[in-house]
Amino acid sequence: MTNSDAFEFPPDKERIHRRAVKLEWLTLAYMASAIFVIYLVLGSSQAMKTAWVEDILSLLPPAAFLVASRVRRRPRNSEFPYGYHRAVSIAFLVAALSLLIMGVLLFYDSLSNLIAAEHPSIGVVQPFGEPVWLGWFMIAALTYTTIPPVLLGRAKMEPARALHDKVLYADAKMNKADWLTAVAAMVGVIGIGAGLWWMDAAAALVISGDIMKDGAVNLRAVVKDLMDTAPTRVDHSGSEALPARIETEMRKFDWVSDVRVRMREEGHIFYGEIYIVPADERNLLARLDEARTKAEDLDWRVGDVVVTFVKSVPEGV
Repeated sequence: MTNSDAFEFPPDKERIHRRAVKLEWLTLAYMASAIFVIYLVLGSSQAMKTAWVEDILSLLPPAAFLVASRVRRRPRNSEFPYGYHRAVSIAFLVAALSLLIMGVLLFYDSLSNLIAAEHPSIGVVQPFGEPVWLGWFMIAALTYTTIPPVLLGRAKMEPARALHDKVLYADAKMNKADWLTAVAAMVGVIGIGAGLWWMDAAAALVISGDIMKDGAVNLRAVVKDLMDTAPTRVDHSGSEALPARIETEMRKFDWVSDVRVRMREEGHIFYGEIYIVPADERNLLARLDEARTKAEDLDWRVGDVVVTFVKSVPEGV
């Protein structure tokens, strides 16, 4: 039985995963309240509308994480012999593609308003019997959406790295950058109040551009994962060290002449092959089991590994 048969996470990682799930549920609850608060003071500001849409889109990554967390635990079967670990990447793909498409649409809408020189206005309301500029309520609502996402994003960073979860990491980065959206929208609102109508559309362009960037970066990352690129760190800052670690451990066996490791990611789990050139051909079956067990025990992320004895290591591996 391999690691991926027995569990998704070892006990210590399972505790971290439960914490990540709680954080994502908290994110959904908070973002739902933020969406409602912004809706109440939406007005005619393009920047406010764009910030509101971004808050709605911010529901996608945590929702994708929670759905994938349930799907990927399903046991492997004849139809899916490698299990459902790819659910993580598929969830990542859906979230990234949605962000990119909506970002493009919002950017086009904001640019059209800027070119058309539309002059939005912000009226007054009388919540306490006295006229109050609606812009103040807009700024208060945007302030509510500034600090909590940053704190949530910081709280998710450590679990994302510990679980090697790229969906959670992407969500954390988006949360940490959400304050930029709120500040940009505030600038747009203040611009309208100061008579600088173009600042509202310009702020909307900045926000929609940030949505497009998030979508494009995440889409590029998930497409590479789905194409079985060599494993990378959770922040995509470089190659994952695990294949090289396995190679190093294999070379410690005195019966190994040469070795190459080829791996791919399926969500949190790594699958791959170990090509070994044996120094001699005695007890090959026992040595095969020894090598496979060593690789699987090296790291909790190692799922199925196929150990193959060869005359020479394959080219390009």
